[in-house]
Amino acid sequence: MKRKVILTCAVTGGSALSKNSQYVPITPEAIADEAIRAARAGAASVHIHVRDPQTGAPSMKFELYDEVMQRIRRSGSDVIINLTAGPGAGYAPPLDETAAPPVRSPEVRTHHVSRLRPDICTLDVATMNFGDRAIVNTPPHLIAMAQMIRAAGVKPELEVFDIGHVGVAVRLLEAGHLPKPPFFQFCLGIPGGAPATTEAMLLMRSLLPPGTIWSAFGISRFQMPMVAQSVILGGHCRVGLEDNLYLEQGVLAEGNEPLVQRAVEIIRALGAEPATPSEAREILSLEAARAAA
Repeated sequence: MKRKVILTCAVTGGSALSKNSQYVPITPEAIADEAIRAARAGAASVHIHVRDPQTGAPSMKFELYDEVMQRIRRSGSDVIINLTAGPGAGYAPPLDETAAPPVRSPEVRTHHVSRLRPDICTLDVATMNFGDRAIVNTPPHLIAMAQMIRAAGVKPELEVFDIGHVGVAVRLLEAGHLPKPPFFQFCLGIPGGAPATTEAMLLMRSLLPPGTIWSAFGISRFQMPMVAQSVILGGHCRVGLEDNLYLEQGVLAEGNEPLVQRAVEIIRALGAEPATPSEAREILSLEAARAAA
């Protein structure tokens, strides 16, 4: 029997749009449509950020998350919905003595998760430089967020951007703050974090507890190489316009569907098979997480 690989599609990001982002969905309708098309192309899970429908700027508005989820569910798709809980951690201290906006509270960052109860939400186990700012996720914040996520019956996807983040997550697991079996996502190639290389992926994998389910992705031109490397090393994978705008050098991906299709080709070429949403739910023990709430 072929190994089943969970393919996640991150359909729109939480960063500012660039001049090359004309295919990145902005409105709730467009985000939901992209998620549905990605699922039809072979993604078992869709990772969702939301944007201001007028400006395209990243947003945390509950109404936008709600509309995206309702549109996906009304379509009849059984795709796993993975909402981000990453926004609100950014911190950019000024060079002078003026005050910087604070990191948002755990309650604010998980408000939409508690109310909408998606299948999965991300939990960024990361404090690091991220472009011109930092993202700050201290252990007390992570513990509080984990409690709120678990109370909603939602599975946390533990996003780790560097080697030390794996250690932080493992300590939280050992202390009982995170559910088992854990689901890790290696986020590779982001400046300030671990590189998108075989060596980095192998090292991060080596630090995981036995029985851990893990996935990985690389940004920009490393997206498809990291799909292949993760499948080869026994992991799952992620693609999407959040992480990479190009299908190949100089060719923009006209939506998420072509990226999912390319990843499906790679998975099958390596002797595996994309998991269906039902199979992915079983692999990730999502029903158990819901029942434990």
